[in-house]
Amino acid sequence: MTPRRAFRLLGTLLLLAFIFCLVPPDGTGTGSGAALAQQSADAQTAATGIAAPKLTAEDYPTIAGVNARVVVWLAAQLHLWFAAFVLAVPIFVFIIEAIGMWSRDRRYDDMAYEFIKISIAAYSLTAVLGGLLVFSLIVFYPHLTQYLGAIFKETMFYYALLFFVESAALYLYYYGWHWLQGGFRKWVHLTIGLLLNAAGTTLMFLANGWLTFMMSPAGIDPSGAFTGDVWTALHNHLWNPINIHRMVANVAYGGSIVGAYAAFKFLSASGAKEKAHYDWMGYTANFIAICALLPLPFAGYYLAAEIYAYSQQMGITLMGGIFAWLFIIQAVLIGTLFLSANYYLWCGMARSEGAARYYPYIKYIAVVLIGAFLVWFTPHTLVLTNEELKALGGPYHKYLGPLGIMPAKNTAVNVMILFTALSFLLYRRANRVVTVPWEKAGNAVQVALFSAGIVNIFFLGIYHGYFTNTVYKVASSIPQVITTLVVIAVSILIDAMMYRGAKEVAPLRWGRVPDRAQYALFLLAVAFTWLMGLMGYIRSGIRQHWHVVGVFRDNSPDAFTPTLGYAANVVSVGTMIFMAMVIFVFWLSQISGVKREPDGYWKEQRA
Repeated sequence: MTPRRAFRLLGTLLLLAFIFCLVPPDGTGTGSGAALAQQSADAQTAATGIAAPKLTAEDYPTIAGVNARVVVWLAAQLHLWFAAFVLAVPIFVFIIEAIGMWSRDRRYDDMAYEFIKISIAAYSLTAVLGGLLVFSLIVFYPHLTQYLGAIFKETMFYYALLFFVESAALYLYYYGWHWLQGGFRKWVHLTIGLLLNAAGTTLMFLANGWLTFMMSPAGIDPSGAFTGDVWTALHNHLWNPINIHRMVANVAYGGSIVGAYAAFKFLSASGAKEKAHYDWMGYTANFIAICALLPLPFAGYYLAAEIYAYSQQMGITLMGGIFAWLFIIQAVLIGTLFLSANYYLWCGMARSEGAARYYPYIKYIAVVLIGAFLVWFTPHTLVLTNEELKALGGPYHKYLGPLGIMPAKNTAVNVMILFTALSFLLYRRANRVVTVPWEKAGNAVQVALFSAGIVNIFFLGIYHGYFTNTVYKVASSIPQVITTLVVIAVSILIDAMMYRGAKEVAPLRWGRVPDRAQYALFLLAVAFTWLMGLMGYIRSGIRQHWHVVGVFRDNSPDAFTPTLGYAANVVSVGTMIFMAMVIFVFWLSQISGVKREPDGYWKEQRA
């Protein structure tokens, strides 16, 4: 049995164990006497409802020398990182394959095949880590696992079925790639890819329902017992916002990881043809990551607004309480993403002979991006010593303090998004010469459009953010987002019309990029991984001392809010473990394609 098949079998067995261990046949489960007695009493009080047990610290199993919270934390985060990767990669593999079929360009098909080849090994690790997470929950948090299993048992059953559907579709999609080529067979292959993505996305939606129920439980009666049906629990207040946010984030994340793979192959390539191939692959992956990155802050704002709408206490804890300083770290990482993506585009202009005419504009775009970045991570309240506090006269800086509130942040991120789109437009134009007679008019319209958009974004951010009441301060972010999206959409439309039928200055020279451009792709992947880990902790941490907010209290010995340094260290360790595992996956995909001629040993055997 090969290691890959062993991983698949292990992941399948662990998932089956999850389904059968959650809810025993009699529906009562196992646990400590005190917890079960309390659960039975609560169940009788709530009639037919499912009551949450009231636990004490003694009801949580412990293993000497093992921190239960950190084990579950790392297992969950590693599983989510790999799950995001194996969900996103098939999505844009399907899109790339469809583009290749439509354009009849074999390069797209070859690139899509190499992408899906990477996800095969990652899929096996995802299943193994999912099994590790399940067993960690059963061992350390059996009552919570049983409680969620009793509520979501139907969805967990269908989750297992969809897991098998996704596995079958993935392996048929990969191993049947070359067999299902040409004519009707190609359509069959694309249909399998569509089924694969539908199953994977549905799996994510089901799992999102479980985690959002813990944040915003639905179907709970006044006594605290769950009396609703499974759809009520699944379709809770935060389910749709999480679905949207994670869908966009996963696509961006998958693009960054595949971009890192292309950079890895580029730097290890020896021939010019191989470098050109992986340069093109890295550009395509980076393009996908940028396209998903641009709307990602808006999806994050939507999720934060819905958290605040559900519970003002959770919203204030999220943005104004203990977790507020983690958002400063988040701002640094988001700024790193934007700067890395832009830097890669600027380096990529070296592929074009006509890019020199746009080089003078890059420094101005860089200045704007860095300025917006500085505003983006400027804190509102400073961390000061007593002496510094006395010297300053308070915790707020006279000039920098106003940059620490959300109107300034919203303005900064919209400006960063607009200028990132501008970098892409310059890159797209670099190797083309316009042939339409209305070139000057088109450029003038685009300049006017960007100028008007920036003015409107600043007006909304400054006037409504600082000179109106709180309602308008919050509401001003919506027209800012609309302005940004309209400017980008209309400018891309005008650009597409202007450059239709445009002439190339010279053929693009793929592979003619500096090595430092590949390190930007590595930085993009690491920053995305760190950011996802940080935000995963924040999303879970705002529940504070609750397993299920307001319903099921966490009375374990680890029910405390970690310090910022402690949380950052755990996320950093998880990031390093994940990146090491990703490098292992890259190495596996590389050696799987190595073929060697028989050596002397085989010659001796034949003799």
